[in-house]
Amino acid sequence: MTALRLSVLAALVLLCGSVALLPAQAPVASIPLQPTPASPTGELKLWYNRPAAQWVEALPIGNGRLGAMVFGGIETERLQLNEDSLWSGGPETLTNTKAREALAETRRRIAAGRYVEAAQAALGMEGPYTESYLPMGNLQIAFEHGDVARGYRRELDLRTAITRTTYRVGPVNYTREAFISHPDRVAVVHFSADRPGALSFVARLDSQLRYRTEAEGAVLTLVGKAPAHVDPSYNNGPGPVVYDDREGMNFEVHLTANATGGRSWVDHDGLHVQGANDVVVLLSAATSFNGFDKSPGTSGRDPGPIAAGELRAAAGKSYAALETAHVADYQSLFNRVALDLGPTTAARDLPTDQRLATLGARDPRLVELFFQFGRYLLISSSRPGTQPANLQGIWNNEVRPPWSSNYTININTEMNYWPAEPANLAELHGPLIEFIGHLAANGRKTADLYYGAHGWVSHHNSDIWARSTPVGDFGQGDPVWAVWQGSAAWLSQHLWEHYAFGGDTAYLRDTAYPLMKGAAEFYLDYLIEDANGHLVTSPSTSPENKFTLPDGATGSVSAGATMDRALIWDLFTNTIEASNELGIDASFRTRLEQARARLIPYQIGSRGQLQEWATDWPEQDPKHRHFSHLFGVYPGREITPERAPAIFTAARRSMELRGDEATGWSMGWKINFWARMRDGDRALTLLATLLRPINGETGTNYRAGGVYPNLFDAHPPFQIDGNFGATAGVAEMLLQSHAGEIHLLPALPAAWASGSVRGLRARGGFEVSMRWSSGRLVEAELLSTLGKTARIRYGALVREVTTRPGQRVVFRPEDR
Repeated sequence: MTALRLSVLAALVLLCGSVALLPAQAPVASIPLQPTPASPTGELKLWYNRPAAQWVEALPIGNGRLGAMVFGGIETERLQLNEDSLWSGGPETLTNTKAREALAETRRRIAAGRYVEAAQAALGMEGPYTESYLPMGNLQIAFEHGDVARGYRRELDLRTAITRTTYRVGPVNYTREAFISHPDRVAVVHFSADRPGALSFVARLDSQLRYRTEAEGAVLTLVGKAPAHVDPSYNNGPGPVVYDDREGMNFEVHLTANATGGRSWVDHDGLHVQGANDVVVLLSAATSFNGFDKSPGTSGRDPGPIAAGELRAAAGKSYAALETAHVADYQSLFNRVALDLGPTTAARDLPTDQRLATLGARDPRLVELFFQFGRYLLISSSRPGTQPANLQGIWNNEVRPPWSSNYTININTEMNYWPAEPANLAELHGPLIEFIGHLAANGRKTADLYYGAHGWVSHHNSDIWARSTPVGDFGQGDPVWAVWQGSAAWLSQHLWEHYAFGGDTAYLRDTAYPLMKGAAEFYLDYLIEDANGHLVTSPSTSPENKFTLPDGATGSVSAGATMDRALIWDLFTNTIEASNELGIDASFRTRLEQARARLIPYQIGSRGQLQEWATDWPEQDPKHRHFSHLFGVYPGREITPERAPAIFTAARRSMELRGDEATGWSMGWKINFWARMRDGDRALTLLATLLRPINGETGTNYRAGGVYPNLFDAHPPFQIDGNFGATAGVAEMLLQSHAGEIHLLPALPAAWASGSVRGLRARGGFEVSMRWSSGRLVEAELLSTLGKTARIRYGALVREVTTRPGQRVVFRPEDR
């Protein structure tokens, strides 16, 4: 079909209707949908006019496995290093043989209305804490030109995933570039100067863990040992860091340099470069991790040959070849989505920290940057074959990091992956999906030992060893989070969502459905009948909020908390639909349908709110950062204005009572909630609250979240889930597809009056691009990858279109 014929077809569509079907792979001949490219001044760059003085000012780079924080110092550069499999400890062992007895006693006390005593009994279900994600070390580079510099600038270019530091010392201009290559599996640091012989430095490796360094030929090696156990930072017991000669992970870091001009050598003191014109420093690393079920000390792999082989392969390539491969690989993911939210009123030459402090979310270009920064962080911390992104992605500087930098699976880990599907990074979901399989393997043992149940279960948090038991150090953890058993259901949602967006039936049959079914089997056994004949969970908590009893006492453990009901409805519904899609397990599907129909219903409380518990108890903390009972609005799909208008209204009332102030990740969740409420202005208010500057690394004021100078989310302290939640939230404001239709611009704020987006994904196998002006949609283009029927909504306008694989659909609202 020629461009002329396409133009004629577009004109006929405007006269006769609002949807045009174009042939597979046909170009759109009418209005271009490509967003305005970023200007040369760098809307997609984080940049600063001074070096990082603290960790939350440094710039993150990573390839999913290796991570580094680049400080950009003048006289001394520091790259703080991580490797995603470097954790303390080893495989989980089930040690609480009295858990089932404690479960029975907890249920008896709940049934008797003795809720405070029930919480005491629930302590008996707890096992050990998870292990901790650890820092690997530091690459410290000491230059011989002093620290008096002019024209300083450091930046992270989100288009290339390369950091760059430039400055002038005397007559010499210095440039330093750093990235971590996914295809070549090494960190690369390139030093150059505009005068020959100006580069002289010493590079050294060190670690906060036990280590020694060795020099052999042109390679400097750090050989390290991780602890056999590290307590969480909030546990104040004796001996929080324990080393063991046999247990604990081994690791190695290898460093070499290719210098042009001058000379270089390696000795016991480090890697030396003198009088060079150009230098490329390469770093590789590996650990003895050999699987979630194998001891890294006694059954681990040898990290030395792995690191040596990767370094040797990269050292045989030029810097240009390494950079080209890195950029091409990264951009194959990053360039899928482009966003333009309109012109900015801010000076484009302001450093990022000043831009943040000056206008925050009132600068639409900064919102674009923050949205794309979340996508950048996911690309950098989660790749096929790596570990899933943890509480800090892959970036951690502490031996006892906040909350062990573990997998907190009562929201935070799930939140990390909210943008994976809608923001067009579906394959990055893979590490979490693989981890769920590991968790299920251990969770089957836990379901049997702790509950006498079939299927598999997991609890509040986990680690690289896929710990599935309730944590809490055998009675030290608060049951409001420690004994919560809902993560198997919540994680299973990710299994279904990956299919709902991508439509891979083989994946559904072989991977997702067996895991979903196993989780559903557990909850079928765990549910009990209440006095009204409804099915409820017991014990049940609402992470991580408590309730006030009529006598003024505080309770945390009851039966039938609303979140449990919402999670189980979601799991059963997804499993039923998967069973139908595959045409299997009809009898099991019927069991799920019957149990789903008997779940305790949602209830509206005395304040018009959606109740958080089965009884209308007041919250101990009415402004609590968790609003677990609203799962059915987001990320669930049960509560919509069309399906359940009264419950939808009650959910909104609940959030109004909760308020807008919260910790950073909670505000990320609230952005998505208000987007589902189709209130774009309120969602933008939350985004503006999140995009407020927080300076300093310490503090735990859970009403004062924001972002640090490097745009890391401030819980506080740093948690990466707020970044991912905000990225998902912006996507949700522009496109929704959870309710069986593709809803265009469902929550567009007035401040984003004109703009465009390219490459967002909708469930059913659609990629969506849009352009809008004066607050109204001008045109949308849908690319159908599966050939399914699309029900397209814009406001009250709805059109249904049947497509073929590869078909493009152009949608324009009717003239009014």
